[in-house]
Amino acid sequence: MSEDGTLKIDGQTIAKLARGVRLREDATRGQTILLAPERALALDEIAVAIVSALDGVRTLDDIAAGFALQFEAPKEEVLNDVIAFIRDFASRRMLELSR
Repeated sequence: MSEDGTLKIDGQTIAKLARGVRLREDATRGQTILLAPERALALDEIAVAIVSALDGVRTLDDIAAGFALQFEAPKEEVLNDVIAFIRDFASRRMLELSR
């Protein structure tokens, strides 16, 4: 935990969708939507890939390693991007984080 009592987000963080948050296809718009109580967010392909990988078991480090292999990109760069995404969506209360 950090000084302000929030969980430090790093490669050892484990994330999953928060209770009541679901990933759904919007056939009308041809988009994937992240639905939460009283709100919805349209996601791009990268966001869909990240959210789909959040199983509540694997660490962000494990997820980033898989993406690095899949996209032939440096793992540390991928991990930094995944962590930035997780911080943003966790601040919106869309994710549950643990260690």
